[in-house]
Amino acid sequence: MATIYREGKRNATRGASGVHGLPLEFSRTFRTGPRPMPSTFQAAVLRTAGSPRPYARSRPLSIETVTVPAPCAGEALVQIKAASLCHSDLSVVNGDRRWPLPIVPGHEASGVVAEVGPGVESVAPGDRVALIFLTQCGLCVRCVEGQPHLCERGTQANREGRLITGGPHLRSGDALIHHHMGLSAFAEYALVSEKSLVKIPQDLGFIEASLFGCAVMCGAGSALYSAAIRPGESVAVFGLGGVGLAAVLGARSAGATRIIAVDSNPNKRSLALALGATDFVSGDGAAASVRALVPQGVDAALEVSGSVEAFEQALDCTRRGGRTVSTSLPEASRAFHFPLSRLVAEARTIRGSYIGSCVPSRDIPTFIGLYRQGRLPVDKLVSSTIRLEKINEAMDALADASVVRQVIAF
Repeated sequence: MATIYREGKRNATRGASGVHGLPLEFSRTFRTGPRPMPSTFQAAVLRTAGSPRPYARSRPLSIETVTVPAPCAGEALVQIKAASLCHSDLSVVNGDRRWPLPIVPGHEASGVVAEVGPGVESVAPGDRVALIFLTQCGLCVRCVEGQPHLCERGTQANREGRLITGGPHLRSGDALIHHHMGLSAFAEYALVSEKSLVKIPQDLGFIEASLFGCAVMCGAGSALYSAAIRPGESVAVFGLGGVGLAAVLGARSAGATRIIAVDSNPNKRSLALALGATDFVSGDGAAASVRALVPQGVDAALEVSGSVEAFEQALDCTRRGGRTVSTSLPEASRAFHFPLSRLVAEARTIRGSYIGSCVPSRDIPTFIGLYRQGRLPVDKLVSSTIRLEKINEAMDALADASVVRQVIAF
């Protein structure tokens, strides 16, 4: 058993000294490991969005010492072991999506529970967990009707840069630091709601585990649930980042017999085919190329590129009565155009997919099971592992679309 101490008031436990020489107060005793847990840690902090590229030069993300309080009721402190970079993180840095600043980005991660607050029952110190970027309260109308991916309270908390339990709780010096999507995972530790956590097997590697909280749910989930792909159908996937390639895996698991992978980078062809795509399309006029392969149009097209133009191409290659699904979150003012008469006369379905329409507590264990059976080889999505200090250079690689998933390994 390790005794946990935290930074306290100046009059706490006279004579004791802790992190940076500050006095200590006893917090609680948990089985957390051989060393006392720090209340300060290193994190990547974004103070200004929209810095010029290359980010390796402008350095929009700075590695700073962040202070965190002890978990309150319903909260847990997680030691981050792996955090992967997603296009949604880039959209925070480049300003495509507006967030309260300063903020610690990062929303796709895995780790170990270090400490829990009062009343926490779903996880305990020592548990391995995947982190979920939309906390689901379980009480709002959307949660009760079975759509926790649309949780109203969780969405509002994310927009305000806080936890569903309150906050913001992070500080750098005297300044408050906001939480990104309830997680702020580009850091050594993350203070989160217990409802942002799903337990994972103790022997599952942290690097691949980090992908299940976003890439796998958003990609495979969009294929299985949002697009509802059925055995024997034809599918086109536009955009072959981590989420797009996970969608290819999901389409294969669903039994699609024709999976056309579309990306502007021809270097992604071999990986797409290895993961289950039957065809690869690159270059201009992607919709026409898809229709050359499937003249009547595909049964379902999934746009996972973050591009409005790609979404319109996905619409153009979908058959009458087919489904077109987007997981993208481009800059908020961007709009797509499609004739209303065609939408009606061709009985089209256009659907947005958030978190792949998944129920994390149900689907993450299911997806992990498929991974272990070799049916969802998400480990092949990892392009490289990096250190936290290389976060700006990694953002450049993400913006260049030269990688699939980079993972910060702590």
